[in-house]
Amino acid sequence: MSTQPAPLSNEKKAVLEISRLGVLLRDISAVENINLTLYSGEALALVGESGCGKSLTSLGVMGLLPHIARLAPESSIKLLGRELAGLNEAEYNEIRGVEMSMIFQEPFTSLNPLMPVGSQICEALTVHGMSPEKARERTLEMLELVGIPEPGVRFGQYPFELSGGLCQRMMIALALVGKPALLIADEPTTALDVTIQAQILDLMRDLMNKTNTALLIITHDMGVVAEVADRVAVMYAGRIVELADVAELFRNPRHPYSKMLLGSIPGLADEPKAELRTISGTVPDIRHWPEGCRFHTRCPLADDACRSGVPPLTEQPCANGVHLAACMHADKTELL
Repeated sequence: MSTQPAPLSNEKKAVLEISRLGVLLRDISAVENINLTLYSGEALALVGESGCGKSLTSLGVMGLLPHIARLAPESSIKLLGRELAGLNEAEYNEIRGVEMSMIFQEPFTSLNPLMPVGSQICEALTVHGMSPEKARERTLEMLELVGIPEPGVRFGQYPFELSGGLCQRMMIALALVGKPALLIADEPTTALDVTIQAQILDLMRDLMNKTNTALLIITHDMGVVAEVADRVAVMYAGRIVELADVAELFRNPRHPYSKMLLGSIPGLADEPKAELRTISGTVPDIRHWPEGCRFHTRCPLADDACRSGVPPLTEQPCANGVHLAACMHADKTELL
């Protein structure tokens, strides 16, 4: 059975097509068999606990893996139909900032502290051949678009002169100034307070609607997922275990990990001082992945079949879209 979702509509085109993506840390398999398709104007959230492989997946797409990591030989990453796996650094540099961009987790460490922020954004355009005058004009337009007050003044300021929220807006401007078809956002609101977080999420959604950019957002915050995403891919221990429309996943999770992850979020109807729900156990050691389903060591539904066989992503009954789950007991998650 196919694990690729059907196109959202005839007007949507595939921007990013990931097939059999794997990431090796030296000889250790950190990410395995990732299959995802992202369409223009769509936001896809990649969620899971810290260490599950979300950021490694995004860095693999961007060609920014650390020196100890490499793509598995069978990996395929297509951006607008062009194969990226196997490109060298110079070829990647021609694409990054123009066809795809990334918003990193911490703006204060991602921006150069020795350059005015406006110059950094301009540089993303001039390295691709735009004149300095045109780059400055385009940068000021983008600063205004992302809601930077007094863009002419902010253009010449350094990162340390800006608040966390303004720095994150600068990062978004830097990522979008080249009008990329794909934007990857790795935990874009982690360091921000909830008020600024809401503003940044609203801004990203608004810019997506205006530019028809495809967004891959990496997060462990299910509130961010509910706010921004159209579809959700849930990762656990280097594998995708569930893929569904965001409303479908929240309403009817079909993998025990997804169900327990959502169940660990405190609810407004919870009793005051009620004990928080948790997922027992710990994430398995990357050097010694469990055999079979990697969640079986923490799953209340696990049996001998789960410990011996790797469950494939299979289609689940759902009201709309495509719902896939990698679980041999997907029909029993309501018992949890």
